[in-house]
Amino acid sequence: MRLAFYAPMKPPDDPVPSGDRSIARGLVAALAQRGTEVSLASRFRSRDGMGNEEVQADLIAQAAKEISRVSEAGKRAGWQAWLTYHNYYKAPDLIGPQVAAALDIPYLQIESTRARKRLEGPWAAFAKAAEAASDAAQVIFYFTQHDAETLLRDAPRSQVLIHLPPFLNRDTLPVSSGLSGPMLSVGMMRSAAKLPSYQIIAQTLALLPDTDWCLQIAGDGPARAEVEALMAPFRGNVRFLGALDTSALQEIYRQSSLLFWPGVDEAFGMVYLEAQAAGLPVVAQDRPGVREVLAGAPQPAVQDGPAELAARITDMMNKPAQRHKAALEARSMIAKRHLLPAAADVLRVGLAKVGVR
Repeated sequence: MRLAFYAPMKPPDDPVPSGDRSIARGLVAALAQRGTEVSLASRFRSRDGMGNEEVQADLIAQAAKEISRVSEAGKRAGWQAWLTYHNYYKAPDLIGPQVAAALDIPYLQIESTRARKRLEGPWAAFAKAAEAASDAAQVIFYFTQHDAETLLRDAPRSQVLIHLPPFLNRDTLPVSSGLSGPMLSVGMMRSAAKLPSYQIIAQTLALLPDTDWCLQIAGDGPARAEVEALMAPFRGNVRFLGALDTSALQEIYRQSSLLFWPGVDEAFGMVYLEAQAAGLPVVAQDRPGVREVLAGAPQPAVQDGPAELAARITDMMNKPAQRHKAALEARSMIAKRHLLPAAADVLRVGLAKVGVR
């Protein structure tokens, strides 16, 4: 099987780490299982993060030139299908549908987002392109039921939607945590996306009993000073680890007792999968997307605020048997649904729907 893979927001070989890059790399690995040849079709990035009409017009013009080049490459390579990851109004797929049509091969998408409210306003041109690309897909794989809502609402009659649970780029589980170390929070330090979770963490820590607790924080970024200011009242109990690479973070999971991350504005959160694979119980808030990747009992409701999070942490830390039970449930769920073999099986089902085997 020979497949073309494309990520308009960020290619999988981009040098800058990010969640998008990690997911793209995992998708390539899952598609490449069992001897499938996966080609990176293009490194063309279509993202406009500011809503600039001139930027969008220029990117659309650049894409027209890229379509011709990629179509010729696809003919030589003998691609049998095209898969695009993360088509949405800020980074639409401007080349995949046209190349797939030129080569007369199936066009599929993974984690596409519908946003028809953007068809007017500063992203109108890109929103129209993203909608057109979504309409052209014969199959769309979605990560969460929250994502599926608008996809189902706006899907063309013949389009097939398939649930692809988020997954880790690994075949087996890592070594399990001993569950005897400090608590752990993991998140980049960015004002818009992650700072609200850090604010909730600080509010929660203030409600913990005056006992010998410790929290380690893995992550860094432009809002680090703000995060450090939030944690200043707990200086003796909070330790900053900075940004960690994959192996170092895996070791920290192994040494921790639980993961505490509220999950504000997380699509689902790869950190939850990583932590649970290592057997860490999770304390989070019950949010769309997040709830779909967490094992065990429902998490505290958002409206219950930091008080309920503090109660959940206190209960978990005071009951080692409960922590170990949660750890077993978490690892079992990850092994069944969120590793490469499971993802590869789902992707092959989708490809079979369009006659590619």
